[in-house]
Amino acid sequence: MAEDLSISIGSKTENYQSIIPQIKALIDGEPDLVANLANIVAALKEQFGWFWIGFYLVKKDELVLAPFQGPVACTRIKKGRGVCGTSWAKAETLIVPDVEAFPGHIACSSLSKSEIVVPVIRNNEVIGVLDVDSSELDTFDETDKKFLEEITDMVVFDV
Repeated sequence: MAEDLSISIGSKTENYQSIIPQIKALIDGEPDLVANLANIVAALKEQFGWFWIGFYLVKKDELVLAPFQGPVACTRIKKGRGVCGTSWAKAETLIVPDVEAFPGHIACSSLSKSEIVVPVIRNNEVIGVLDVDSSELDTFDETDKKFLEEITDMVVFDV
């Protein structure tokens, strides 16, 4: 596929339904994990314009920053710390309407107001997370959860 995206302007569901086949085309047949993660976050950032989006990968006992789009970010996060570490520990997607109200929130940027973190689970083990931050309160909902989980399920991780 050419590296051009067709950005949709519609409902949130329509926007996901438009970008997901394009993401599939970008990563289909590409064996390099970093390249695929980079293209996924770039495509989602272009489509939705979120403040920050990126992956963290589990390396030993920490989440380590992987491809992302947005301002500089926390490089390492311990299991159970912040939204990302809590999502890893619980092995579930977390939707946080107001990060200031989340106990133990790690403020990589004071501009982040709401967040969703989707664990990447393979063989019943969390191997990474997809983290998305918005500069607006209450940005994420069950629609984001459904489609972002679908997107993380598409990625082939060699674990």
